[in-house]
Amino acid sequence: MAAVSANRLELLQIAEAVAREKSIDKGIVIAAMEDAIQKAARSRYGSETEVRAEINPKTGELRLSRLLLVADQIENEATQISLEEARRKNPAAQPGDYIAESLPPLEYGRIAAQSAKQVIVQKVRDAERDRQYQEYKDRIGEIVSGVVKRVEYGNVVVDLGRGEAIVRRDELLPREIFRNGDRVRAYVYDVRREPRGPQIFLSRTHPQFMAKLFAQEVPEIYDSIVEIRAVARDPGSRAKIAVISRDSSVDPVGACVGMRGSRVQAVVNELAGEKIDIILWSENIATFVVNALAPAEVVKVVLDETRERIEVVVPDAQLSLAIGRRGQNVRLASQLTGWDIDILTEAEESERRQKEFAERTNTFMEALDVDEMVGQLLSSEGFGSIEELAFVPVQELAGIEGFDEETAAELQTRAQEYLAKIEGEIDAKRKELGVADELREVPGVTSKMLVTFGENGIKTVEDLAGCATDDLVGWVERKDGENVRQPGILDGFGLERDQAETMVMQARVKAGWVDAAALTPPEAPPAEEAEEKAEG
Repeated sequence: MAAVSANRLELLQIAEAVAREKSIDKGIVIAAMEDAIQKAARSRYGSETEVRAEINPKTGELRLSRLLLVADQIENEATQISLEEARRKNPAAQPGDYIAESLPPLEYGRIAAQSAKQVIVQKVRDAERDRQYQEYKDRIGEIVSGVVKRVEYGNVVVDLGRGEAIVRRDELLPREIFRNGDRVRAYVYDVRREPRGPQIFLSRTHPQFMAKLFAQEVPEIYDSIVEIRAVARDPGSRAKIAVISRDSSVDPVGACVGMRGSRVQAVVNELAGEKIDIILWSENIATFVVNALAPAEVVKVVLDETRERIEVVVPDAQLSLAIGRRGQNVRLASQLTGWDIDILTEAEESERRQKEFAERTNTFMEALDVDEMVGQLLSSEGFGSIEELAFVPVQELAGIEGFDEETAAELQTRAQEYLAKIEGEIDAKRKELGVADELREVPGVTSKMLVTFGENGIKTVEDLAGCATDDLVGWVERKDGENVRQPGILDGFGLERDQAETMVMQARVKAGWVDAAALTPPEAPPAEEAEEKAEG
């Protein structure tokens, strides 16, 4: 009896030791042991026998029983019991119930013991993996610290104490070397369940790793007084972070730099000397881009909001500083702001302006058959095209110094004749391309657009109705941290996205695909009626 008690006690001690070592619940280990004993018992009593093993978690006592199904007709004696016999054991037994029948204790052979051990090991391993996944799945976005366990093909395996994580080679800073036993801090960016267990993926190159390091070093960020709005990194080399303060009395840049640069230096040391520019975030994109290009000075900016592109003019001597080594400064500024940035020097911009002025002057000279002085005069007055000139009020033209009403009227007549001639040529080309007449009746479609449509295979109202807005005005994709614009059919026509959308919808109405009533927004109820409904 003493030997049996020792075995029982030993069983519980083993369960407790395994649970403690693997940081899992003792109940899971006991359940695994019960499964293992059941498997061993089935090999002894027959695989179809429904064996149940129960270990008392307090005493360690093991009870073996087999379950028999109460049936009116017995087909298999190993798994079923007749109703009559069942009622001798339990008078309340009904067909479909299970009756438990005690089994004598088992003597395990070597093979059965080995099989039981495998079941326990597998169950414990599964429980350990599940515990690790549950613990770390909610820690994505945190910084964790661990010890390097081993390095495999450049990938660093880190022991986190209650789990193992991996920092892949491309998530390490360049020229960064870790050896076994080194301490490492990294950012948890993904936790996935995989066949070999949960994989915790760490990164030291992720932009948010820098943001979290600042949150650890700068109390104002931790307390949400200062907020990091954007981060752009060239890992191990240079980075830019944009910050803003919720409290007007707190300087966000100063808070991140710290006394004599102590706070930013702590982050730089952790990131192997990565230089960090701390920039003031602004809602005004032009101001934000100017700040992001620091330390370069900016003279002028020109925004193109539809294409999310910004043109920046810098002094000639500042060009290389604005671009940075291998384009690093402008690339990081572009990533930080999400806008494409084109950089020009003052000389380049002046040259381009002169070129545009000369081109406009030549256009006026050729189209209106006037001398260079008149062409230059029109250009300098801000006229950009023949269309503007043809449809502007005559008084506006006559008001230009050196012009009278007669001259203005003559210029307008020539401009309108020129446009009519061009229109005729365009229409002839449109017919040659086989573009249907009815396509010109779609609101918003111009003669030049018809030719472009014909060149791109859009020849009927149905063809235009089948287009997406992106097909007409293009779209922007994010590739390798930069905005890449895919061109549209009507690029160069200055068409806004909502105008293109309206054009396509009008074509669908004309083609009979959409009911015109669906395009008109419902009329707002009169003010009194709306008030009555609100009160009701």
